[in-house]
Amino acid sequence: MALDNQPKREFKVVGTRPPRPDGVDKVTGRAQYGADVSAPGMLVAKILRSPHAHAEILSIDTSAAEALPGVKAVVTWRDFGPVGDTIIDIGEDSSPLADIRDNCLARGKVLYDGHAVAAVAAVSAEVAKAALKLIKVEYRVLPYVTDVDAAMKPGAPVVLSGRVEETVQRGMSENVTHYCEFGHGDLESGFEAADVVVERSFTTAATHQGYIEPHACLASMTADGKADLWCCTQGQYNVRSVCAEILGMEASQLRVTASEIGGGFGGKTSIFIEPVALALSRKAGRPVKLVMTRDEVFKATGPTVSTSMDVKIGMTKDGRITAASSHLRYSGGAFPNATVDMGAQAAFAAYDLKAVRTFGWNALTNRPKESAYRAPGAPQAIYAVESVIDELCQKLNLDPLEVRLKNAAKKGTRSSYGPTFDDIGLIATLEAAKAHPHLKAPLGPNQGRGISAGFWFNFGGNTCVTLNINTDGTVSVTEGNPDIGGSRASIGMMAAEELGVPFEKVRTIVADTASLGHNDITDGSRVTFAVGLATIKAARDAIQKMCRRAAAIWGIDEEAVEWVDGAARPSGPNAGQFPPLTLAEIAAVSFQTGGPIAGHHEFNADGAGVSFGVHIADVEVDPDTGATKVLRYTVFQDAGKAVHPDYVEGQMQGGAVQGIGWALNEEYIYGADGRLQNAGFLDYRIPVASDLPMIDAVILEIPNPGHPYGVRGVGETGIVPPLAALSNAVSRAAGVRLNRLPMSPPRVLEAILSKG
Repeated sequence: MALDNQPKREFKVVGTRPPRPDGVDKVTGRAQYGADVSAPGMLVAKILRSPHAHAEILSIDTSAAEALPGVKAVVTWRDFGPVGDTIIDIGEDSSPLADIRDNCLARGKVLYDGHAVAAVAAVSAEVAKAALKLIKVEYRVLPYVTDVDAAMKPGAPVVLSGRVEETVQRGMSENVTHYCEFGHGDLESGFEAADVVVERSFTTAATHQGYIEPHACLASMTADGKADLWCCTQGQYNVRSVCAEILGMEASQLRVTASEIGGGFGGKTSIFIEPVALALSRKAGRPVKLVMTRDEVFKATGPTVSTSMDVKIGMTKDGRITAASSHLRYSGGAFPNATVDMGAQAAFAAYDLKAVRTFGWNALTNRPKESAYRAPGAPQAIYAVESVIDELCQKLNLDPLEVRLKNAAKKGTRSSYGPTFDDIGLIATLEAAKAHPHLKAPLGPNQGRGISAGFWFNFGGNTCVTLNINTDGTVSVTEGNPDIGGSRASIGMMAAEELGVPFEKVRTIVADTASLGHNDITDGSRVTFAVGLATIKAARDAIQKMCRRAAAIWGIDEEAVEWVDGAARPSGPNAGQFPPLTLAEIAAVSFQTGGPIAGHHEFNADGAGVSFGVHIADVEVDPDTGATKVLRYTVFQDAGKAVHPDYVEGQMQGGAVQGIGWALNEEYIYGADGRLQNAGFLDYRIPVASDLPMIDAVILEIPNPGHPYGVRGVGETGIVPPLAALSNAVSRAAGVRLNRLPMSPPRVLEAILSKG
C-alpha cells in the first residue's frame, strides 16, 4: 500500500504524544506478566541442566524422582515426539523444528553448560528441587570448543555432525555449517585505485539481551488433548506452531495467550520452556507453571552471536572509498543459524560503493543457541566497518562526517547486498548530525568523539487485524502482536487518525491464537509498519461499510458518500443536502441498518522500507585505569513518520543504552572448563542510570513510500551504530585503536600501555 498521494497530509492524532494506554496497569502492578499467571491445582516445574559443556548422555534414571512424594510428573526427551524435517520461522531466522525440540530437552548429548536434560512438576518448588537431585544422569564427557575461530579449524571438537550446507568450502571443520557472499564490482582494481588501504581484525563477545523479566509460562492440558498456554513471548502464534508440532497436537487444540512482556529485544522470539511445561501438564493432568531463574536465563537462553571479523577498505586522499571487503565469522552456539547473512548484508549498506564484497561463515560452538538481539548480526559487522572508516579518516586527516556524506547511499544506489534503494534517509541524518551543536562542542584532555552510521532492513510479514465499531461510538482494534515497544498506542492512533475519532475512543487489545488469524512474531521492527498498515486498511474497510449505511439512510448511491473528519457526508451538492452522520450516529443505529459494523484485513506486508541512523558519542578515558565515561550521546534516526514521538525517542535512546553496555562492559565469559562464569547481573554488568548521560534523540522523517503515512520501523536501528561510535571515541581519546569488544577498563589500559 503506497504512501497516500497527498501534497502534505495534516495529521490530527498521528505525531502527537498521548499517555500510554498500558501505563496505569503497569505502574499499579495490575498488568499480568508471565510469572503472574496462576491456576487452581497448579504444579511447579523445575529443570535439570547439564553441568558439562559437551557430553554424551549414556543414561537417565528418573525413578527415584518419580517416587518422591509430591512429584506428579517427570519428562525427558522421550516425551517429545518426532518432528521430521520441518523448518519453522523464528523471528528473523529460521530453524529446523528438531533443533528447537532438542534444545528444550537434550537428546543423545548435551551441547553446552546449562542444556536442559529433564524436568519435574511437583506440588511445590521445594519438592521439585529435591526431585531434581534424585535424577541420575550418566555422562561421557566430550571435548568442547567455545571460541569461533577455534571451532572453524580442522580437527576442532565437532558439536553436531551432518549439518554442513553445500555452499561451505571443503577443508573446513564440520562445525562450519553455513556460508554466504554478497557484493559487486572489481575489488582488485578498487584497492589499486586507493591512496590508503587499511585492513584490520576485530572480535566481539556474545552479549545477552538483558531483559528484566525471566522466561515464564503456565501450561494446562486436559484429558481430551486440548490445552491452554500463557507465556511471555514476542509471538504467540509461533509458540503455538512449535509446541503443537513437538507435542503431536493439532494447532487448533492449543490456545496460546501472550502475557505482558518485561523486555524481549528479540530474545523472546525463541522457545525454550513452553513445550516442557505442556509435556509435564499432559503427564500430570494438572496445570504446570515454569519460571526460569536468572542463572538459567543466562546459561540456556540465547545471547547474541560472538564474532571474529576482518575488514579491508581502500580510500583516496579526498575521502572516496574505492573498494571494501569483509570476512565475518559468527558463532550462533550449538545449533546452526544464518545470522551472519544479515551481518554480511548490513556491513556496507550505508555506502554507495563500486567494488564491495562480504563473505560470511557460521560456526557451531558449545554455547547456548543464539537468539535475536534487536538488529541481529548488524551491530557487529558495522562496528568493524565503521572502525576502519574512522581509522582511514585519521590517517588522511579527513572529517569523519564529511567522508560519510561523500560516500553515503541514496535513492538509486545499488546496495552492497543487491537491491537498489528507494527513498532513504541516510544523507538527511548525516546532515542533521553535521548541523547539530554536539559536533561543534569542544573536547578536553583524554576525551574523544566517535561517529558511526547504522542500518537495518525492517520487515513486514503476515498480519491480521480486526476493527469493530461499537454501538456507543467507540472502537475496538484486535491485533495479534505482543506490545514490546508501544504498538498498542501507535496502532490505536492510526485507527483514530483514519476513522477521524479521538484516540481515547479507541482501545487496542492483543488477541490469543484462537481469536484472530495468524500474525508473525513481533520482530524485525515490523509491527508499527505492518500491523499499522493492516489497521489502516481495516479502518478503510469499516469506513466503506459506514458510508454504505449512510447512503442507505439517505436513499442515495454509495458512491455519492465520502468520509471526512469522522463522519459520512454527501460528496457534492448533487448528492443531496444531508447533515453529516458521525461514526457514533451510524454505529448507534447499526442494528437497524444491517447489523454490526467491522473492518478486517489480512495480508503479507511488504514495502517496509530500510532504516538508517547516525550516532555521535563523546567519552573520557582515564589513562591510569582505562575506565571510560560517556559524556554526551546524540542519536539521529529516520523514522519515516513518528506515530508517537515519545515511543520513537524511547526506542532510539534504548538502543543507544544497550549499545553502550555492549561496547564497554557486557560479555559472556567462559572458563577453562567450558562453563559460563558470569551467569547473573552481579558479574554480567549492564549499564545503570549513573553510567549514562542524557541521550539526545533527533527524529528525522523521510516518508517510506511503502506505507500510506510514511511509517518506517524504528526498534532495531538504534542498537547498530553505538558499538562503532563508542569504539571510535575511545580509540581517539586513548590515542590507540581498539579492536575488541567490550572495551573494559583492563583492555583499554592494556592498549594505552602497549603504545609506549
